[in-house]
Amino acid sequence: MRKFFQDIKADIKFKTAGPGQKLAEPPRERAPKEKPKAATPKSRQGPTDEAQMAAAAALARLEQKPKPWLPSSQDAIKSQVKKELLAEAAASERGLSTDHKSPVSGVEEETAGLSVSGVYFICPLTGATVKKDQKEAHIKEAILLHSSRDPVAASIMEIHTFNRDREKVKLGVETIAKYLDNIHLHPEEEKYRKIKLQNKVFQERINCLEGTHEFFQAIGFEKKMLPVPGQETTEGYYVLKEEVLTKLEDLKDYKEQLLSSEPVKAQLDRQLRVFKPSPQAAQFELPHDFYNLTAEELKREQRLRTEAVEKASMLRTKAMREREEQREMRKYNYTLLRVRFPDGYILQGTFYAREPVSVLYRFVREALKDDWMPFELLSPGGLKLTEENLAFNECGLVPSALLTFAWDAAVLADIKASGEEQKGSPLKLELLSAVQILS
Repeated sequence: MRKFFQDIKADIKFKTAGPGQKLAEPPRERAPKEKPKAATPKSRQGPTDEAQMAAAAALARLEQKPKPWLPSSQDAIKSQVKKELLAEAAASERGLSTDHKSPVSGVEEETAGLSVSGVYFICPLTGATVKKDQKEAHIKEAILLHSSRDPVAASIMEIHTFNRDREKVKLGVETIAKYLDNIHLHPEEEKYRKIKLQNKVFQERINCLEGTHEFFQAIGFEKKMLPVPGQETTEGYYVLKEEVLTKLEDLKDYKEQLLSSEPVKAQLDRQLRVFKPSPQAAQFELPHDFYNLTAEELKREQRLRTEAVEKASMLRTKAMREREEQREMRKYNYTLLRVRFPDGYILQGTFYAREPVSVLYRFVREALKDDWMPFELLSPGGLKLTEENLAFNECGLVPSALLTFAWDAAVLADIKASGEEQKGSPLKLELLSAVQILS
Protein backbone atom coordinates (compact mmCIF):
# COMPACT_ATOMS: atom_id res chain seq x y z
CA MET A 1 0.00 0.00 0.00
CA ARG A 2 2.90 2.40 0.85
CA LYS A 3 4.55 1.72 -2.53
CA PHE A 4 1.22 2.49 -4.24
CA PHE A 5 1.10 5.99 -2.73
CA GLN A 6 4.82 6.58 -3.48
CA ASP A 7 4.24 5.80 -7.15
CA ILE A 8 1.34 8.25 -7.31
CA LYS A 9 3.47 11.03 -5.74
CA ALA A 10 6.35 10.38 -8.19
CA ASP A 11 4.00 10.51 -11.13
CA ILE A 12 2.58 13.87 -10.03
CA LYS A 13 6.08 15.29 -9.48
CA PHE A 14 7.15 14.16 -12.96
CA LYS A 15 4.19 15.83 -14.67
CA THR A 16 4.78 19.15 -12.93
CA ALA A 17 8.55 19.25 -13.64
CA GLY A 18 8.14 21.13 -16.96
CA PRO A 19 9.50 20.35 -20.45
CA GLY A 20 12.17 17.63 -20.72
CA GLN A 21 15.81 17.92 -21.92
CA LYS A 22 18.57 15.65 -23.21
CA LEU A 23 21.01 14.17 -20.71
CA ALA A 24 24.07 15.62 -22.57
CA GLU A 25 22.62 19.15 -22.59
CA PRO A 26 23.42 21.57 -19.85
CA PRO A 27 20.48 22.42 -17.66
CA ARG A 28 18.30 25.31 -18.91
CA GLU A 29 17.26 28.16 -16.75
CA ARG A 30 13.57 28.63 -16.34
CA ALA A 31 12.16 31.78 -17.80
CA PRO A 32 10.65 33.90 -15.09
CA LYS A 33 6.96 34.16 -15.30
CA GLU A 34 5.64 37.54 -16.24
CA LYS A 35 3.37 39.04 -13.70
CA PRO A 36 0.09 40.24 -15.11
CA LYS A 37 -0.09 43.97 -15.40
CA ALA A 38 -2.36 45.58 -12.94
CA ALA A 39 -5.27 47.35 -14.51
CA THR A 40 -4.95 51.09 -14.06
CA PRO A 41 -8.06 52.34 -12.32
CA LYS A 42 -10.07 54.85 -14.19
CA SER A 43 -10.49 58.16 -12.52
CA ARG A 44 -14.03 58.46 -11.13
CA GLN A 45 -15.87 61.66 -11.78
CA GLY A 46 -17.94 63.26 -9.00
CA PRO A 47 -21.71 63.55 -9.27
CA THR A 48 -23.06 66.45 -11.24
CA ASP A 49 -24.89 69.32 -9.58
CA GLU A 50 -28.23 68.06 -10.88
CA ALA A 51 -27.65 64.55 -9.39
CA GLN A 52 -26.70 66.02 -6.02
CA MET A 53 -29.89 68.12 -5.92
CA ALA A 54 -32.07 65.07 -6.82
CA ALA A 55 -30.44 62.95 -4.08
CA ALA A 56 -30.97 65.65 -1.46
CA ALA A 57 -34.66 65.93 -2.40
CA ALA A 58 -35.15 62.13 -2.17
CA LEU A 59 -33.45 62.03 1.25
CA ALA A 60 -35.72 64.78 2.53
CA ARG A 61 -38.83 62.86 1.41
CA LEU A 62 -37.64 59.71 3.21
CA GLU A 63 -37.06 61.60 6.45
CA GLN A 64 -40.59 63.00 6.34
CA LYS A 65 -42.17 59.50 6.15
CA PRO A 66 -43.08 57.92 9.58
CA LYS A 67 -40.88 55.01 10.56
CA PRO A 68 -42.63 51.63 10.94
CA TRP A 69 -43.41 50.68 14.60
CA LEU A 70 -41.97 47.38 15.73
CA PRO A 71 -43.91 45.90 18.64
CA SER A 72 -42.02 44.75 21.71
CA SER A 73 -42.57 41.39 23.37
CA GLN A 74 -44.56 43.11 26.14
CA ASP A 75 -46.83 44.71 23.57
CA ALA A 76 -47.35 41.34 21.91
CA ILE A 77 -48.40 39.80 25.22
CA LYS A 78 -50.85 42.64 25.90
CA SER A 79 -52.27 42.26 22.41
CA GLN A 80 -52.75 38.50 22.87
CA VAL A 81 -54.43 39.00 26.25
CA LYS A 82 -56.74 41.60 24.74
CA LYS A 83 -57.72 39.19 21.96
CA GLU A 84 -58.48 36.43 24.48
CA LEU A 85 -60.57 38.76 26.65
CA LEU A 86 -62.56 39.88 23.63
CA ALA A 87 -63.10 36.25 22.62
CA GLU A 88 -64.32 35.36 26.13
CA ALA A 89 -66.65 38.35 26.18
CA ALA A 90 -68.11 37.38 22.82
CA ALA A 91 -68.57 33.79 24.02
CA SER A 92 -70.30 34.90 27.24
CA GLU A 93 -72.74 37.00 25.22
CA ARG A 94 -73.73 33.87 23.33
CA GLY A 95 -74.33 32.10 26.63
CA LEU A 96 -71.27 29.88 26.23
CA SER A 97 -67.95 29.55 28.01
CA THR A 98 -64.65 29.21 26.15
CA ASP A 99 -63.46 26.68 28.71
CA HIS A 100 -66.66 24.70 29.33
CA LYS A 101 -68.54 24.05 26.13
CA SER A 102 -71.90 22.30 26.23
CA PRO A 103 -71.62 18.49 25.94
CA VAL A 104 -73.50 18.35 22.66
CA SER A 105 -71.97 21.31 20.78
CA GLY A 106 -68.41 20.43 21.81
CA VAL A 107 -68.53 17.00 20.22
CA GLU A 108 -70.82 17.52 17.23
CA GLU A 109 -68.09 16.87 14.68
CA GLU A 110 -66.77 13.80 16.50
CA THR A 111 -70.21 12.27 17.09
CA ALA A 112 -71.73 12.81 13.66
CA GLY A 113 -73.71 9.73 12.70
CA LEU A 114 -73.81 8.30 16.24
CA SER A 115 -77.09 7.38 17.93
CA VAL A 116 -75.97 9.25 21.04
CA SER A 117 -72.97 11.52 21.57
CA GLY A 118 -71.69 9.64 24.61
CA VAL A 119 -72.41 8.66 28.21
CA TYR A 120 -73.10 11.56 30.59
CA PHE A 121 -73.53 11.93 34.33
CA ILE A 122 -75.18 14.49 36.63
CA CYS A 123 -73.09 15.70 39.58
CA PRO A 124 -75.21 15.58 42.78
CA LEU A 125 -73.31 18.52 44.29
CA THR A 126 -73.46 20.99 41.40
CA GLY A 127 -76.21 19.61 39.17
CA ALA A 128 -73.88 19.91 36.17
CA THR A 129 -73.95 17.35 33.36
CA VAL A 130 -70.49 16.04 32.51
CA LYS A 131 -69.09 13.38 30.19
CA LYS A 132 -68.09 10.02 31.58
CA ASP A 133 -64.33 10.66 31.45
CA GLN A 134 -64.76 13.99 33.28
CA LYS A 135 -67.07 12.98 36.13
CA GLU A 136 -64.42 12.01 38.71
CA ALA A 137 -62.40 15.21 38.24
CA HIS A 138 -65.60 17.27 38.41
CA ILE A 139 -66.80 15.62 41.64
CA LYS A 140 -63.37 16.05 43.23
CA GLU A 141 -63.30 19.72 42.33
CA ALA A 142 -66.84 20.19 43.69
CA ILE A 143 -65.94 18.55 47.02
CA LEU A 144 -62.80 20.66 47.41
CA LEU A 145 -64.81 23.81 46.71
CA HIS A 146 -67.37 22.71 49.32
CA SER A 147 -64.60 22.58 51.96
CA SER A 148 -64.61 26.38 52.23
CA ARG A 149 -68.27 26.29 53.37
CA ASP A 150 -68.32 23.11 55.45
CA PRO A 151 -64.83 21.63 55.99
CA VAL A 152 -66.06 18.74 58.15
CA ALA A 153 -68.65 17.53 55.63
CA ALA A 154 -66.19 18.01 52.75
CA SER A 155 -63.45 15.99 54.48
CA ILE A 156 -65.93 13.16 55.18
CA MET A 157 -66.90 13.15 51.49
CA GLU A 158 -63.21 13.04 50.57
CA ILE A 159 -62.61 9.97 52.75
CA HIS A 160 -65.54 8.03 51.32
CA THR A 161 -65.22 9.19 47.69
CA PHE A 162 -61.51 9.56 46.92
CA ASN A 163 -60.46 6.16 48.31
CA ARG A 164 -61.53 3.19 46.18
CA ASP A 165 -60.68 0.35 48.57
CA ARG A 166 -63.89 0.10 50.60
CA GLU A 167 -62.39 -2.31 53.13
CA LYS A 168 -59.56 0.12 53.93
CA VAL A 169 -62.05 2.97 54.24
CA LYS A 170 -64.20 0.93 56.62
CA LEU A 171 -61.22 0.02 58.81
CA GLY A 172 -59.89 3.59 58.84
CA VAL A 173 -63.27 5.13 59.66
CA GLU A 174 -63.83 2.68 62.52
CA THR A 175 -60.39 3.50 63.94
CA ILE A 176 -61.11 7.24 63.85
CA ALA A 177 -64.46 6.58 65.54
CA LYS A 178 -62.64 4.81 68.41
CA TYR A 179 -60.37 7.83 68.87
CA LEU A 180 -63.41 10.10 69.13
CA ASP A 181 -65.25 7.69 71.44
CA ASN A 182 -62.31 7.68 73.85
CA ILE A 183 -62.26 11.48 73.95
CA HIS A 184 -66.03 11.65 74.47
CA LEU A 185 -65.95 9.05 77.28
CA HIS A 186 -62.75 10.27 78.95
CA PRO A 187 -62.46 14.02 78.28
CA GLU A 188 -60.36 14.57 81.41
CA GLU A 189 -57.59 12.19 80.33
CA GLU A 190 -54.96 13.94 78.27
CA LYS A 191 -53.62 10.78 76.62
CA TYR A 192 -56.83 10.34 74.63
CA ARG A 193 -56.60 13.88 73.27
CA LYS A 194 -53.25 13.16 71.60
CA ILE A 195 -52.68 10.94 68.54
CA LYS A 196 -49.11 9.99 67.67
CA LEU A 197 -48.60 10.43 63.94
CA GLN A 198 -45.90 7.74 63.67
CA ASN A 199 -48.03 5.23 65.52
CA LYS A 200 -48.22 1.96 63.54
CA VAL A 201 -52.02 1.77 63.65
CA PHE A 202 -52.34 5.41 62.57
CA GLN A 203 -49.92 4.91 59.68
CA GLU A 204 -51.48 1.67 58.41
CA ARG A 205 -55.15 2.52 58.80
CA ILE A 206 -55.52 6.32 58.65
CA ASN A 207 -52.52 8.02 57.10
CA CYS A 208 -52.94 5.98 53.90
CA LEU A 209 -56.46 7.38 53.29
CA GLU A 210 -57.05 10.61 51.42
CA GLY A 211 -59.04 13.18 53.41
CA THR A 212 -58.26 11.92 56.93
CA HIS A 213 -55.84 14.73 57.79
CA GLU A 214 -58.37 17.29 56.56
CA PHE A 215 -60.99 15.66 58.82
CA PHE A 216 -58.84 15.81 61.98
CA GLN A 217 -57.97 19.46 61.39
CA ALA A 218 -61.59 20.35 60.59
CA ILE A 219 -62.97 18.91 63.86
CA GLY A 220 -60.42 20.71 66.07
CA PHE A 221 -57.08 18.86 66.05
CA GLU A 222 -53.80 20.62 65.35
CA LYS A 223 -50.36 19.26 64.57
CA LYS A 224 -47.70 19.74 67.26
CA MET A 225 -44.17 18.55 67.89
CA LEU A 226 -43.95 17.22 71.46
CA PRO A 227 -40.85 16.08 73.37
CA VAL A 228 -40.22 12.37 73.76
CA PRO A 229 -40.01 11.42 77.47
CA GLY A 230 -36.41 10.70 78.50
CA GLN A 231 -34.99 11.91 75.16
CA GLU A 232 -33.96 15.19 73.59
CA THR A 233 -35.94 14.57 70.42
CA THR A 234 -39.53 15.45 69.49
CA GLU A 235 -42.35 13.62 67.72
CA GLY A 236 -45.37 14.73 65.71
CA TYR A 237 -48.85 14.51 67.25
CA TYR A 238 -52.41 15.52 66.56
CA VAL A 239 -53.53 17.38 69.68
CA LEU A 240 -57.15 18.37 70.34
CA LYS A 241 -57.61 22.08 71.02
CA GLU A 242 -58.77 22.99 74.52
CA GLU A 243 -61.85 24.87 73.30
CA VAL A 244 -63.18 21.71 71.63
CA LEU A 245 -63.62 20.06 75.03
CA THR A 246 -66.63 22.32 75.60
CA LYS A 247 -68.25 20.94 72.43
CA LEU A 248 -67.97 17.20 72.94
CA GLU A 249 -71.44 16.62 71.52
CA ASP A 250 -70.19 18.02 68.22
CA LEU A 251 -67.47 15.37 68.16
CA LYS A 252 -70.12 12.71 68.64
CA ASP A 253 -72.12 14.11 65.71
CA TYR A 254 -69.01 14.18 63.51
CA LYS A 255 -68.36 10.54 64.35
CA GLU A 256 -71.91 9.55 63.38
CA GLN A 257 -71.61 11.45 60.10
CA LEU A 258 -68.31 9.75 59.35
CA LEU A 259 -69.71 6.28 60.01
CA SER A 260 -72.96 6.74 58.08
CA SER A 261 -71.69 8.56 54.99
CA GLU A 262 -71.45 7.05 51.51
CA PRO A 263 -69.31 7.92 48.48
CA VAL A 264 -70.53 10.79 46.33
CA LYS A 265 -71.68 9.17 43.09
CA ALA A 266 -72.71 10.90 39.90
CA GLN A 267 -76.12 9.90 38.56
CA LEU A 268 -76.31 8.45 35.06
CA ASP A 269 -78.01 10.91 32.74
CA ARG A 270 -80.72 9.03 30.83
CA GLN A 271 -80.48 11.55 27.97
CA LEU A 272 -84.19 11.11 27.29
CA ARG A 273 -85.04 11.75 23.65
CA VAL A 274 -88.28 11.44 21.65
CA PHE A 275 -88.11 10.81 17.91
CA LYS A 276 -90.67 10.91 15.16
CA PRO A 277 -91.58 7.62 13.44
CA SER A 278 -88.57 6.39 11.47
CA PRO A 279 -87.60 3.24 9.53
CA GLN A 280 -84.14 3.60 11.11
CA ALA A 281 -85.42 2.93 14.64
CA ALA A 282 -83.60 -0.41 14.87
CA GLN A 283 -80.28 0.97 13.61
CA PHE A 284 -77.70 1.92 16.27
CA GLU A 285 -74.25 3.49 16.08
CA LEU A 286 -72.75 3.68 19.55
CA PRO A 287 -69.67 5.56 20.83
CA HIS A 288 -66.83 3.81 22.66
CA ASP A 289 -68.24 5.00 26.02
CA PHE A 290 -70.76 2.15 25.92
CA TYR A 291 -68.11 -0.55 25.88
CA ASN A 292 -65.97 -1.87 28.68
CA LEU A 293 -63.13 -2.24 26.19
CA THR A 294 -60.26 -0.17 24.84
CA ALA A 295 -60.01 0.74 21.16
CA GLU A 296 -57.54 -2.10 20.59
CA GLU A 297 -59.83 -4.58 22.32
CA LEU A 298 -62.74 -3.44 20.18
CA LYS A 299 -60.74 -4.16 17.02
CA ARG A 300 -59.92 -7.58 18.39
CA GLU A 301 -63.60 -8.22 19.11
CA GLN A 302 -64.48 -7.31 15.52
CA ARG A 303 -61.94 -9.84 14.30
CA LEU A 304 -63.34 -12.49 16.63
CA ARG A 305 -66.83 -11.88 15.31
CA THR A 306 -65.69 -12.76 11.82
CA GLU A 307 -64.61 -16.11 13.22
CA ALA A 308 -67.96 -16.62 14.96
CA VAL A 309 -69.49 -18.15 11.84
CA GLU A 310 -66.99 -20.99 11.92
CA LYS A 311 -67.48 -21.43 15.66
CA ALA A 312 -71.27 -21.58 15.28
CA SER A 313 -70.95 -24.71 13.16
CA MET A 314 -69.03 -26.48 15.92
CA LEU A 315 -70.71 -28.58 18.58
CA ARG A 316 -70.37 -26.87 21.95
CA THR A 317 -71.31 -28.00 25.41
CA LYS A 318 -73.72 -26.08 27.62
CA ALA A 319 -70.83 -24.96 29.85
CA MET A 320 -68.95 -23.57 26.82
CA ARG A 321 -72.02 -21.62 25.72
CA GLU A 322 -72.57 -20.22 29.22
CA ARG A 323 -68.94 -19.08 29.45
CA GLU A 324 -69.22 -17.28 26.13
CA GLU A 325 -72.48 -15.64 27.19
CA GLN A 326 -70.87 -14.43 30.44
CA ARG A 327 -67.96 -13.01 28.47
CA GLU A 328 -70.36 -11.19 26.16
CA MET A 329 -72.23 -9.69 29.12
CA ARG A 330 -69.02 -8.26 30.63
CA LYS A 331 -68.19 -6.33 27.46
CA TYR A 332 -70.76 -3.62 28.00
CA ASN A 333 -71.20 -1.11 30.80
CA TYR A 334 -74.18 0.70 29.27
CA THR A 335 -77.02 0.08 26.88
CA LEU A 336 -79.07 2.38 24.65
CA LEU A 337 -82.73 1.38 24.60
CA ARG A 338 -85.55 2.59 22.38
CA VAL A 339 -89.26 1.97 22.87
CA ARG A 340 -91.57 2.30 19.88
CA PHE A 341 -95.17 3.30 20.62
CA PRO A 342 -98.30 2.36 18.64
CA ASP A 343 -98.26 5.72 16.82
CA GLY A 344 -94.63 5.14 15.73
CA TYR A 345 -93.04 7.68 18.07
CA ILE A 346 -89.83 6.48 19.72
CA LEU A 347 -88.63 7.03 23.30
CA GLN A 348 -84.86 6.66 23.88
CA GLY A 349 -82.77 6.44 27.05
CA THR A 350 -79.34 5.36 28.34
CA PHE A 351 -79.07 2.72 31.07
CA TYR A 352 -76.48 0.66 32.93
CA ALA A 353 -76.15 -2.78 31.39
CA ARG A 354 -76.66 -4.34 34.82
CA GLU A 355 -79.77 -2.39 35.78
CA PRO A 356 -82.98 -4.41 36.14
CA VAL A 357 -85.81 -4.31 33.61
CA SER A 358 -88.01 -2.64 36.24
CA VAL A 359 -85.98 0.56 35.72
CA LEU A 360 -87.05 0.65 32.07
CA TYR A 361 -90.71 0.18 33.02
CA ARG A 362 -90.42 3.12 35.44
CA PHE A 363 -88.66 5.22 32.78
CA VAL A 364 -91.47 4.59 30.28
CA ARG A 365 -94.24 5.15 32.83
CA GLU A 366 -92.85 8.57 33.76
CA ALA A 367 -93.11 9.58 30.09
CA LEU A 368 -96.78 8.62 29.71
CA LYS A 369 -99.75 10.95 29.76
CA ASP A 370 -101.87 8.30 31.49
CA ASP A 371 -99.27 6.79 33.78
CA TRP A 372 -101.90 4.82 35.71
CA MET A 373 -102.69 2.50 32.81
CA PRO A 374 -100.91 -0.88 32.76
CA PHE A 375 -98.74 -1.66 29.73
CA GLU A 376 -96.30 -4.22 28.41
CA LEU A 377 -92.88 -4.08 26.79
CA LEU A 378 -91.94 -6.58 24.10
CA SER A 379 -88.35 -7.55 23.34
CA PRO A 380 -86.98 -7.42 19.75
CA GLY A 381 -88.06 -11.05 19.34
CA GLY A 382 -91.64 -10.23 20.35
CA LEU A 383 -91.43 -11.85 23.81
CA LYS A 384 -93.01 -10.05 26.74
CA LEU A 385 -90.55 -8.76 29.37
CA THR A 386 -92.12 -10.18 32.50
CA GLU A 387 -89.04 -10.84 34.68
CA GLU A 388 -88.49 -7.28 35.84
CA ASN A 389 -85.72 -8.29 38.26
CA LEU A 390 -83.48 -9.54 35.46
CA ALA A 391 -80.71 -7.22 34.29
CA PHE A 392 -80.60 -5.90 30.73
CA ASN A 393 -77.47 -7.90 29.92
CA GLU A 394 -79.21 -11.06 31.14
CA CYS A 395 -82.10 -10.39 28.74
CA GLY A 396 -79.89 -9.79 25.73
CA LEU A 397 -80.74 -6.07 25.65
CA VAL A 398 -77.14 -4.85 25.39
CA PRO A 399 -75.50 -2.79 24.01
CA SER A 400 -78.71 -1.55 22.32
CA ALA A 401 -82.22 -2.74 21.54
CA LEU A 402 -85.55 -1.61 20.09
CA LEU A 403 -88.57 -2.66 22.17
CA THR A 404 -92.28 -2.35 21.48
CA PHE A 405 -94.83 -0.68 23.73
CA ALA A 406 -98.31 -2.21 24.09
CA TRP A 407 -101.19 -1.34 26.37
CA ASP A 408 -102.49 -4.12 28.56
CA ALA A 409 -104.95 -6.04 26.37
CA ALA A 410 -107.64 -6.43 29.04
CA VAL A 411 -107.65 -2.73 29.96
CA LEU A 412 -107.65 -1.72 26.29
CA ALA A 413 -110.67 -3.98 25.68
CA ASP A 414 -112.52 -2.35 28.60
CA ILE A 415 -111.80 1.11 27.18
CA LYS A 416 -113.10 0.12 23.76
CA ALA A 417 -116.18 -1.52 25.29
CA SER A 418 -117.01 1.73 27.07
CA GLY A 419 -117.00 3.52 23.72
CA GLU A 420 -113.86 5.56 24.46
CA GLU A 421 -110.75 5.62 22.30
CA GLN A 422 -107.13 6.48 22.84
CA LYS A 423 -106.59 9.78 21.04
CA GLY A 424 -103.22 11.20 20.13
CA SER A 425 -99.84 10.00 21.35
CA PRO A 426 -99.58 8.35 24.78
CA LEU A 427 -96.51 10.48 25.53
CA LYS A 428 -96.60 13.68 27.57
CA LEU A 429 -97.08 16.92 25.67
CA GLU A 430 -93.85 18.46 27.01
CA LEU A 431 -91.91 15.54 25.51
CA LEU A 432 -93.66 15.81 22.16
CA SER A 433 -92.85 19.52 22.02
CA ALA A 434 -89.15 18.60 21.90
CA VAL A 435 -89.49 15.77 19.39
CA GLN A 436 -86.52 15.16 17.09
CA ILE A 437 -85.90 13.47 13.76
CA LEU A 438 -83.89 10.26 13.94
CA SER A 439 -81.00 10.51 11.51
